[in-house]
Amino acid sequence: MLKGFFNVPVPTNEPVYSYAPGTKERSLLKEAIAAARATEIDIPMYIAGKEVRSDKKVKITPPHDHKHVLGYYHQGTKAHVTDAINAALAAKEDWENLAWEQRAAIFLKAAELISSKYRYKLNAATMLGQSKNPYQAEIDSACEIADFLRFNVKYMSEIYEQQPPISPKNVWNRVEQRPLEGFVFALTPFNFTAIAGNLPTSVAMMGNVVVWKPSNAQIYSANVLMEIFQEAGVPDGVINLVYVSGPDAGDVIFKHPDFAGIHFTGSTGVFQDIWKTIGENIHLYKTYPRIVGETGGKDFILAHPSADLNVLNTALVRGAFEFQGQKCSAASRAYVPKSLWKELKAMMEKDIKSFKMGGTEDFSNFINAVIDEKAFDKITKYIDRAKDSKDAEVIIGGGYDKSTGYFIEPTVIEAKTGDYETLSEELFGPVLTVYVYEDKKWAETLKLVDSTSIYALTGSIISQDRYAIAEASQALRHAAGNFYINDKCTGAVVGQQPFGGARGSGTNDKAGSMINLLRWVSPRTIKETFNPDTDYRYPFLSAE
Repeated sequence: MLKGFFNVPVPTNEPVYSYAPGTKERSLLKEAIAAARATEIDIPMYIAGKEVRSDKKVKITPPHDHKHVLGYYHQGTKAHVTDAINAALAAKEDWENLAWEQRAAIFLKAAELISSKYRYKLNAATMLGQSKNPYQAEIDSACEIADFLRFNVKYMSEIYEQQPPISPKNVWNRVEQRPLEGFVFALTPFNFTAIAGNLPTSVAMMGNVVVWKPSNAQIYSANVLMEIFQEAGVPDGVINLVYVSGPDAGDVIFKHPDFAGIHFTGSTGVFQDIWKTIGENIHLYKTYPRIVGETGGKDFILAHPSADLNVLNTALVRGAFEFQGQKCSAASRAYVPKSLWKELKAMMEKDIKSFKMGGTEDFSNFINAVIDEKAFDKITKYIDRAKDSKDAEVIIGGGYDKSTGYFIEPTVIEAKTGDYETLSEELFGPVLTVYVYEDKKWAETLKLVDSTSIYALTGSIISQDRYAIAEASQALRHAAGNFYINDKCTGAVVGQQPFGGARGSGTNDKAGSMINLLRWVSPRTIKETFNPDTDYRYPFLSAE
């Protein structure tokens, strides 16, 4: 069905394949995984459409099997960043002057390639490189990235369609949405292939040129994305992919006069440092840069005494432990009334005990590895401190082993105080901290949830009492940019729940919405007068 401005295809969410035993997609994905594991690949950077290699290669291994080599990427230098900027600026004029529907066609084609020809290759790369099980990979690297591309094209058409409502006789008023003046830096995270693909493409779609630096832990699947973008027809130099250190990238990019903006997903600390650097260098730039970031989270699930225990338990074990808790939106703190705690704890123990943990190649494993040794060491230190603390107790899990892969058991900590460190600090791993409150202290607990953490990304209320839902929705209105009622606090879907938070969680520019795309254009208002005045004198100047 086609309708609207230039008959842009009406987007729908990409269907999620089940990968159940006996399905065709299960067999095809297993074949793609086997093929990827059997080949060591050489991964270049991509600058001006050319494959660029350096004299330093870095090994890539699966987080769950760090003795197996998937390939090597070529690590770049400051010189490569400069080359990427120059390539972007050289491509800028032709790209921004290309009719928007021509740009749209490229990214619609990329969505089709992802959902068909490259579906299993991209999913396999995400499973191996980022240690995601087949369902987590499917909703990320097949469905969400295709959704981003298709819905963003629709939002783009709606932006260009917006025009001043009034043009009086003799005048034509109109608005031109111009690309930003310069290049945009896309700095992307390890945990979602879809985010890694969306940050540069949403910018490029609006006529901008991009220097893209992915997380080192996501380069394996980023390489597949770049292959797709090139096949879809993204012109040389529009998106340039480099693998450099953060300091090297920042030292070149944030001092360049043509720096026009950053599209970022990552830690709050890094984003704050970037913002500070941009502020210090503001006098160097031709224009004020756009700063768009989605950062940390300390996401909550709040249970009311009226909560359905089955709903609450499912929200907690899925929300906290899918993809090992390595989602910006993962449930990492829970507030449970004392009247429900004993039964809920037993339900959680039973479910968590049933989890299988291991490599992604075995589809029966629900839990896989955390991303790397640095993350493993950070998370396990929190677990060890909880084991020794008088203010907390590890009540489920708590084991870990990195001899083969970076495996941490799904862990539940019961905090004895409302300000215990794992209730406020972001761990980014399979650790859920529960604080048990007295049923009569519901109002006080609402204040505790709102004030404990610097973050405000996602949160949910589990309750069958509509008055309690309304009260929590109001009391926590600033505590989460994405708020869920009787559901886990993860799983935002493009076109349904635009994603982003405020406070320490970012600029809340809502990825997967028109709001985000508006950050990548600079409007020009044009007034054209067809019969202009030819005399400066106004009627009031006439003699009596």
